[in-house]
Amino acid sequence: MLLGNRIPKDFFVTEGTGQSDITVHAGSYHLALRDAGIEMCNIMTYSSILPAVANETAKPPRLTHGSVMETIMATANANAGTRATAGITWGWLFDRSTGERHGGLVCEYNGSLPEEEAASQLEESLQELYTNGYAEDFELEGARLHMRSFVPEKRFGTALVSLCFLNYLWPVLGDSRLDS
Repeated sequence: MLLGNRIPKDFFVTEGTGQSDITVHAGSYHLALRDAGIEMCNIMTYSSILPAVANETAKPPRLTHGSVMETIMATANANAGTRATAGITWGWLFDRSTGERHGGLVCEYNGSLPEEEAASQLEESLQELYTNGYAEDFELEGARLHMRSFVPEKRFGTALVSLCFLNYLWPVLGDSRLDS
């Protein structure tokens, strides 16, 4: 059987913050993952495209320790006294002629702006992405925004927002024994 590229289907969104006096990666970042409830997973990050079949759902009550969690993630690291702001926004593209959902666009913010300014930048980024590649054939609808921001008191701080994929479709392209 010949399979095509996996297509992410169901996803949930989560967010968290963490702070540590020791380090970022095994410290504040891990604690932000823990706050978000995904610390037991091996995190992989994608670029910013959602397929048409993607569907937001609730975070499952339990994730398997050591499993691979593929995500679209915004992560901001900061030192004590400096703001860490992470955010994602996404919207859906609908075909102008058929009205069918074509897919989605996601933008991430990782920085030190206050939430209101970061949200404005995310909105502008999504509009720019849409305008420069999709506006002619598609409408952008249903934009959503998730933000997390804080000022760490400890030496290192991390804020993160993550869109986490739970399962995938595998398109069957044919029988590889016959199509060689």
